[in-house]
Amino acid sequence: MDLAIRGKTALITGAQGGIGLATAKSLAAEGVNLVLSDLDSEALSSAAAEIHGNPLCIVADVTDQAEIDALVRQGVERFGAIDIVVHTAGVTGAKGDPLELSDEDYEHAWQIDFFSAVRVARATIPPMRDRGWGRFICLTSENTIQPYWEEAVYNTAKAALSTFVKNLSYKEAANGVLCNTVAPAFVASPMTDGMMKQRAEALGCTFEEAIESFLEEERPGIVAKRRGEADEVAFVITMLASQHASFVNGSNVRVDGGSVISVQN
Repeated sequence: MDLAIRGKTALITGAQGGIGLATAKSLAAEGVNLVLSDLDSEALSSAAAEIHGNPLCIVADVTDQAEIDALVRQGVERFGAIDIVVHTAGVTGAKGDPLELSDEDYEHAWQIDFFSAVRVARATIPPMRDRGWGRFICLTSENTIQPYWEEAVYNTAKAALSTFVKNLSYKEAANGVLCNTVAPAFVASPMTDGMMKQRAEALGCTFEEAIESFLEEERPGIVAKRRGEADEVAFVITMLASQHASFVNGSNVRVDGGSVISVQN
């Protein structure tokens, strides 16, 4: 299927691995130009080597508006415009009792998981609005509607992100800019690898046993009994970025294997 986005340009944050990298490959296969950003220059270059075409790689800190502005400016200088934004940059943040976590713990997740999207939107949506076409897609989480008690800083920031994108969607659709979120759950990635390594060490078991016990105890809704794959999330993101998703706006699309047990979206 031709997704009718060949020649468009996408900015992807958090692009050096996991869902960001998988999305970059998926969009590249559709003929989309790529501006890839992350914090590690070497890892970003290695990721770019796996992608068809000649992506522009730029190291940028999403907590700094000036760096985001410079990132977008360089992308425009190279490709003429930024048409699609896929914002995947994020952290799990500190874990523990919500009342014992520090102000700094909450602020850290807030700046990276929420406010970074505000900054990226400021830099990219107004030019999309002027051209009458754009896609703004942010990665949230199952945690926005099914929060886990020990992940309060992450839950709070991601829930705010979901609401922010919904806010954007009301106004920007009139200008041809569609804003949506994608909410994955327990997808194989560097982030969940780290979680499972910690679990394996704490339980004195293998990495695979840690995944198995986590699914059984913590994610009973995932009846497939496996982690999702980054490619499975990237497929949904790519469809939302396409011309065929022209009537999808303000949605939160779950790619969670059934992890969220309720019908609430």
